[in-house]
Amino acid sequence: MPDHPSFSALDRHAVLCGSDNGFPWYAGVMLAVEASEVVRLRCEKLSHGGEAAGQEAALMVSEKVAAAFEAAASLLAGATPGTIVRRYREHVAANARRLSGNEAS
Repeated sequence: MPDHPSFSALDRHAVLCGSDNGFPWYAGVMLAVEASEVVRLRCEKLSHGGEAAGQEAALMVSEKVAAAFEAAASLLAGATPGTIVRRYREHVAANARRLSGNEAS
């Protein structure tokens, strides 16, 4: 990362240490990367069709609605954006484990 005045010390710390403290841009980028893997796993499952694909599609929609309500409630209760992003990452990690068959991990 260049030592540029537009990057704060907190930004540099987040990149170098993987910290989610302060502004959660690093965590947001990681959420996008992790979610893309879940999208890939879901597309693979949906491409096989059948009852399992239908169940996955229904689960996907219900999870997204539940996560949106959870995030809204957390924000109304005073949660920080970093807390919201961290919670979304937990949901994404659980889906990645489930879809990859590594639920015991």
